[in-house]
Amino acid sequence: MKFSRILAPVAFSVFVAACGAPETQSQTVSVSAKEANIRSHLEFLADDDLKGRQTGSEGHEIASNYIVSEFKRLGLEPAGDDGTYYQRIPFRKSTLKENSASMTYEVNGEAVEFEFPKEFITGPSHYSEQDQVSAPLVFVGYGMEAPEFGLNDYEGLNVEGKIVVMLTGRPEFLPSEEGAHLSNIKSDIAREKGAIGIITLHTPVREEVRKYETSVYYTKTPRMTWLGPNGLPKGQEQQISGSAYLDDEPAKRLFANAPTELDAIFTKIQEDPDFSPKGFELDGKVTLKRESRHEEISSPNVAAVLPGSDEKLKDEYVVYTAHSDHIGVIKDMSREDNINNGAMDNASGVSVMLETAHLFVESDKEFKRSIMFLSVTAEEKGLLGADYFANNPTVPLNSIVANVNLDMPVLLYDFADVVAFGASHSTLGETVSKAAKKYDTAQSPDPMPEQAIFTRSDHYTLVKKGIPAVFLMTGFNSRTEGEDGGEVWGTFFAEHYHKPSDGLNLDINYEAGARFTNINFAIGEEIANAAQRPQWLEDSFFGKQFND
Repeated sequence: MKFSRILAPVAFSVFVAACGAPETQSQTVSVSAKEANIRSHLEFLADDDLKGRQTGSEGHEIASNYIVSEFKRLGLEPAGDDGTYYQRIPFRKSTLKENSASMTYEVNGEAVEFEFPKEFITGPSHYSEQDQVSAPLVFVGYGMEAPEFGLNDYEGLNVEGKIVVMLTGRPEFLPSEEGAHLSNIKSDIAREKGAIGIITLHTPVREEVRKYETSVYYTKTPRMTWLGPNGLPKGQEQQISGSAYLDDEPAKRLFANAPTELDAIFTKIQEDPDFSPKGFELDGKVTLKRESRHEEISSPNVAAVLPGSDEKLKDEYVVYTAHSDHIGVIKDMSREDNINNGAMDNASGVSVMLETAHLFVESDKEFKRSIMFLSVTAEEKGLLGADYFANNPTVPLNSIVANVNLDMPVLLYDFADVVAFGASHSTLGETVSKAAKKYDTAQSPDPMPEQAIFTRSDHYTLVKKGIPAVFLMTGFNSRTEGEDGGEVWGTFFAEHYHKPSDGLNLDINYEAGARFTNINFAIGEEIANAAQRPQWLEDSFFGKQFND
């Protein structure tokens, strides 16, 4: 799971004090997770021998084989490709060739060269090793189209065969999760409108949150995508042939003869964060060039199924997901510890999923719907493994009734409540509340909506296919007197997230892990046996967007 910024631990303390843990009522349960099992899984997956489980690495292959062996031991049926537990995914890793990127602006017979990376940056192409695009420019504001929020930045503009110029970010009046989704699909909208290139403008507002120089740091980092059965990146023909991210000061050159100066637009969005500027054509044209290196690798999703008992409902699936990859080894060999073991991110989630599978198998109950357990790869590369599954499912997509995602439960304190991302969008919110109460655990509202976490983990790829989803994290209240769960949570993200210190040396609370597993099992049990499949709520933006 990706977090854009870390909230100070004190913020979590304030949230805990404000909310408190509502009283709950304990109920009898038939099976219970075993701490020893969770410990065993987690200690294997976060061991140094797996070298941080980087996508495509030997360590991740070992992790995948371990998960398969557990599925076999539990007697689960294979649900990958060709009667196996594996869904082997072909990936393309692309790297921008050094000194190959150029951006030229031509207007009134004069050519202006922008300097890489001081004034603009770009990434590699997944489609070609050498590409060039040259076209006129159209400014499209934020580049959004959302009639339900009164946004139509392409209104009255013809961008067919042109390069669109758009501001980074979004108007602040947009709700966090909805705004994050609309930001994610900007390039899709531009492509649908016929644009052949995109220039995104850094703004003074963005500079206050993330400096331009920070983005420059990542220009040498390879990028990945999955290849479809047709051999194309994400199975799609190329249309956007070039892109650039332009710093705010040099960007003003493109607006020298524009109806509205860029300085005026920047000033307006600073004064009124809800403001969305109207678009217009710009003088001149831009030529973008770059060269890329391609490398083909593969990495597997792993899938297994516990068949349902009902003659009709057994063809419907409750899908648990947990990503098994992490970020590998730090290249700085001078460090004493350079392995990013990813104990919490996400060995903990996979361990909970495996023990959840054990509970389903061990339970003497019958489950009407089938239960799929899906360990996905390449989450850290942009939710790629889950996205591949969503576009190439091993069971009919319309047979998946819900997704319960297990991503990075922070099992470091004796949590007394849970936060369910997605609870406000479907009937799964009520399901989570009911399941949590069985274990004297409350459900609390999202304490950091600005993070838009509902759009930032693997379940989002299935949400975009119309499937209701939810995933839990440990809340910020603690059962232990004197323990501030929010502070523990905040400290983890400030000091250990995506660092070698996220390892087995952490003070892992396996009792909390067992309780977290029990709750997730209860969620799946409820979905599996309900008469009706989960429904999007009538006023949910995501339900309206994706539910046919």
